[in-house]
Amino acid sequence: MVNTQTTELEGAPSPFFPGTEIQYALDSTSIGYFKRCPRLYYYTMIEGWQPKKESVHLTFGKLYHEALHNYDLVRQEGGDHNDAVYQVVLGLEDYAKDYPDTSEGSKSERAKSFDSLLRTVVWYLDKYPKETDPAKTVILSNGKPACELSFKFELDWSIADQPYLLCGHLDRVVEFNGDPFVMDHKTTYSVPSAYYFDQYQPDNQMSLYSIAGQIVIGTPIKGVIIDVAQVKEDFSEFSRGITYRTADQNEEWLKDLRHWTNVMKGCATSESWPMNDTACDKYGGCKFRQICSKSPSVREKFLKSDFVRGEPWNPLKTR
Repeated sequence: MVNTQTTELEGAPSPFFPGTEIQYALDSTSIGYFKRCPRLYYYTMIEGWQPKKESVHLTFGKLYHEALHNYDLVRQEGGDHNDAVYQVVLGLEDYAKDYPDTSEGSKSERAKSFDSLLRTVVWYLDKYPKETDPAKTVILSNGKPACELSFKFELDWSIADQPYLLCGHLDRVVEFNGDPFVMDHKTTYSVPSAYYFDQYQPDNQMSLYSIAGQIVIGTPIKGVIIDVAQVKEDFSEFSRGITYRTADQNEEWLKDLRHWTNVMKGCATSESWPMNDTACDKYGGCKFRQICSKSPSVREKFLKSDFVRGEPWNPLKTR
């Protein structure tokens, strides 16, 4: 169900079919929004409403990913472990001045301070240095490490003459115990118990990563290794779990995706984006929950008061 010829696109065109609100270039974020709630998808992907202040969890996560990526690059260029960690910390210091103040936030927000970011990065790299980490980064045919990879590939169904595309980014592709895996990094405030890792089986993002990893390296992927950092105000601890995917599971996910794209197209064509009111309290509570709780006639007013309308998320943008 996948055309394994990766599609290269110039720049970052609109992910929507021209003149419509029908999205043809999809990633795990946009698919996940729509599966969770079409109204959430509409506010975020089409109208581009964003909180006025970026969540510290998002800021922390982006910088954490960037730091681990930079470590891989320095090591690939011949730097030793200590030199790579030093370069990573220097790079993070550039963000210190503008990093959000977390002192008045919730417990989980206070735990995501800049000092915690530095500590978490250094402690993770000391726990899993390149020399002893059993998960070895795959080296691509161009000689570069398989980390922070942007991908785009066609599916075997289309709208008019435009094939649907799956897009996204992979943290790393590694070899672990002789098998290839995608590796992803997560952070959490709670203890990452077996229950924590169970949430990724099944999971929209991890299924897409398994499929994309196979496209990137040209061989079946066993699943996704999830390295999770538990971040507290005064310590960080790390756990590693694996979520496996079979070829049949990947095919089922793609088959289901075809259904979801048809539903998404139907919403766009009818200009109807229904609220899934069974999901409002999930995932810590939807950011638009207070908006949807208002009468439809005044929602626009509250959106303009509590959010800003920025550039919508575009899966076709590479990093």
